[in-house]
Amino acid sequence: MSKAIVLNTKFENSGELVLPANYEEINKHNLYLYVKSYLSSLRANTASAKTRAQVSGGGKKPKAQKGSGAARWGSKRSPLFVGGGVTFGPTKRNYEQKVNKKQKALALKYALNAQAQNGSLFAVDSIKLESGKTKDAVAVLSKLNKRDTLIVVDTIDEKTYLAFRNIKNCYMIEKQEVNAYLIAVYHSVLIEKSVLEALTKEA
Repeated sequence: MSKAIVLNTKFENSGELVLPANYEEINKHNLYLYVKSYLSSLRANTASAKTRAQVSGGGKKPKAQKGSGAARWGSKRSPLFVGGGVTFGPTKRNYEQKVNKKQKALALKYALNAQAQNGSLFAVDSIKLESGKTKDAVAVLSKLNKRDTLIVVDTIDEKTYLAFRNIKNCYMIEKQEVNAYLIAVYHSVLIEKSVLEALTKEA
């Protein structure tokens, strides 16, 4: 069974929290579909080029049909000319890929379970740094000994945010911002116990 590592107030190992047994039965394809959908939704979808039909000008034939010994040019809007239309250029399109609620829930379960199996899911009663100092935040992360960390709290308070905001290898979010992509993309997750329990009940 997959287990989250429980930390005490000093962010030291103090026990384990077992995740639901059915988490291990979930197919990882659900996570793949969600990540694909999530990244697609981030695409700007602004690339666009005009075809020869959309380029202005070019009504007059550039030169006479015969007599020059060169090619017979019909329009300046041709892709062969500078300022002409683009052949098979990019156009605006809908990149949205739908994922239903059940698949989203399964993806989140799988991501949490994968972190737990890797020994990278850490649960703590509260993540609050009253000092607001970055050095204290660095000390917390150093105890986890992971390359980067996603920090999930119920509510972000100003002092804790100030402590973590300048550290490159961590990202802090609130409970409502949690999704399978963020859980999966980081090498470790530090989460408040109340939030983890709520997520396992909802998912």
